[in-house]
Amino acid sequence: MTQTQASAANSQLHKLLVQVAGEKAAAELFTMIKVEDVLLAEQAGATVSRLVLAQAMNMLLFAKNLEAVPEGKRYVADKLAAGGQVVFDHGALRTVAAANTGALPQGELAFKRLLEPLGFAVADVYPLPRLKMTGRAYCHQDAPEQVAQFFVSELHVDQFSPAFQAAVNKVVSTSRDPLSAEDKALLATLSDKRELPFADAASLLPKLVGCFDVQHATPALADYHTLLQESAEMAWISTEGNAFNHATDHVADVFATADELRAKGQPIKDKVEVSASGRVRQTAFKAAQVEREFIDADGQRVSRIVPGSFYEFITRDRYTDAVGHSKLDLRFDSSNAQGIFKMTAAAC
Repeated sequence: MTQTQASAANSQLHKLLVQVAGEKAAAELFTMIKVEDVLLAEQAGATVSRLVLAQAMNMLLFAKNLEAVPEGKRYVADKLAAGGQVVFDHGALRTVAAANTGALPQGELAFKRLLEPLGFAVADVYPLPRLKMTGRAYCHQDAPEQVAQFFVSELHVDQFSPAFQAAVNKVVSTSRDPLSAEDKALLATLSDKRELPFADAASLLPKLVGCFDVQHATPALADYHTLLQESAEMAWISTEGNAFNHATDHVADVFATADELRAKGQPIKDKVEVSASGRVRQTAFKAAQVEREFIDADGQRVSRIVPGSFYEFITRDRYTDAVGHSKLDLRFDSSNAQGIFKMTAAAC
């Protein structure tokens, strides 16, 4: 066993993942995802810090995305077989600012309430005008370069037609809240103390992961088509909810990665998106095609093939700040984001 493996095995992060996911799954997560030493420094004990709880959630969410994206799962398997690991850069999800979102808080508030207690804070806001959305980058305050960020986008329903707004409300007004009163109390304690007793952290962790899912009822097919006419992003939300839209691997050279995957016949995006600064470059697999149920005009359940989630690649350069410190450029780019969002734009 190497020193890094020994550190992982003795860490609170390992203990928590074993408790929630089991020995085999925890071992697979540590093999698959590169975990920096700062995240292993907390030794197994009676309490779990917000940093460790946030990292455990991120690792479980990354694995959940792979199960939804066969191309991503195959890519990661090949990377592991070659002796590599994934550097998890960020996960993206979509929310809806609608008049009636049922029991679920509107828009980004559904995730702000859990991301902030976990130690994340909004680092930047990104207007996405072509999509009538706003993106917010949530970065971890305790280890910004070591913990994957969240790109939380919010669809502004009031900017669309009345028919579209009505269809949105029909879909999302059925939403349930995946967090119980007890879960919210634990988040309040976490926010106040920045840690939880181990048993409470282990109880809360699966509930946090469960927030990244579909919370509303099966949509009507007619409503789906109404949404699709004006917003591929809202149509996607109607079938996939708040699941990870994509998870992202930080690679050394995204252009080389894209060329290699294209040469293998993989369904990679035609273009690499480059930020205005030139320091952030992104591309992605095309969205997985998934079978989803709808309710037809006769009240019967019918299935259609629609775009699901996808897997993204990113290269971030380092830069020197005003006081001479070397930093990884953790910013996003509105133009890049809108280009990447097209991965789920295909109609059924």
